[in-house]
Amino acid sequence: MYVKLNGEMVYLWRAVDHEGEILESFITKTRDKNAALTFMKKALKRHGSPEAITTDGLRSYGAAMNELGNREKQEVGRWANNRAENAHLSFRPRERAMLRFRRMKTLQKFASVHANVHNHFSLERHLVDRQTFKERRSAALAEWQSIAS
Repeated sequence: MYVKLNGEMVYLWRAVDHEGEILESFITKTRDKNAALTFMKKALKRHGSPEAITTDGLRSYGAAMNELGNREKQEVGRWANNRAENAHLSFRPRERAMLRFRRMKTLQKFASVHANVHNHFSLERHLVDRQTFKERRSAALAEWQSIAS
């Protein structure tokens, strides 16, 4: 995914788990092997080695996976990475509301905080009835307020 930073395009790399929670966010100016390698090292160091890593067809991922020795874990398919592609949909309206970003550091902070907030309040509304959703939402809000205080 790309984001505008002072009129320039920068790339937002994201690691998403099988439930759609955002594990890692990383901002780079390039979308090459070095950027992919840096992102993957960071994600693997923090979250361990998964059984499978689903990516899009970008060749930088393959080159980085070769260097890390994880090439056999890589899965590339036409719709395989939909979960990762859709993880940025909640990010876009907030980005527009903030009238874009000015500094790389601000964007990185916003992306990581937004991921944490989104993961905490993402309650899968489409899977539960209204009463259950309201109870879960209240519990999440109460937990958030206790952490923030």
